Amino acid sequence: MPTAYPTKSTRSPKPGEVDRRWYVVDAEGQNLGRLAATIAETLRGKRSPFYTPHADCGDFVVVVNAGKIAVTGQKMDDKLYWRHSGYPGGIRKRTLREQLDRRPEEVIRMAVRGMLPKNSLGRAQLLKMKVYAGPDHPHEAQSPEPLRLERKVIA
Repeated sequence: MPTAYPTKSTRSPKPGEVDRRWYVVDAEGQNLGRLAATIAETLRGKRSPFYTPHADCGDFVVVVNAGKIAVTGQKMDDKLYWRHSGYPGGIRKRTLREQLDRRPEEVIRMAVRGMLPKNSLGRAQLLKMKVYAGPDHPHEAQSPEPLRLERKVIA
């Protein structure tokens, strides 16, 4: 008697089978949110034919010139970054302008982190992003390709 279910199943890629690529992104003049969304989908592996939501199939992304990103409107002075020391009265805040002056890498890291899953998979994917404030990076040995930021429009 034939079985009711087919014996074929969807194959899930194993961690050693995934061919991870390295990409480099120049953040100079790029819109923060759009750049972060593109980086997040690359880290998750959504640009790969092996995309699996529950596995880390993404690529590595190197971001250079993080201090030269662009934002629209009055976000340079209105957008706030909050942190807390854990002690009573220990809350601190900085505007986007102050944060870009002090730690520009954290601006992109926090924007991308908000677009990744809030679990151990998202934390592992975030570790594959390397952010540098200037134009130089130590990942030339991996020969990173430029990441295509614009989307294809299918009409």
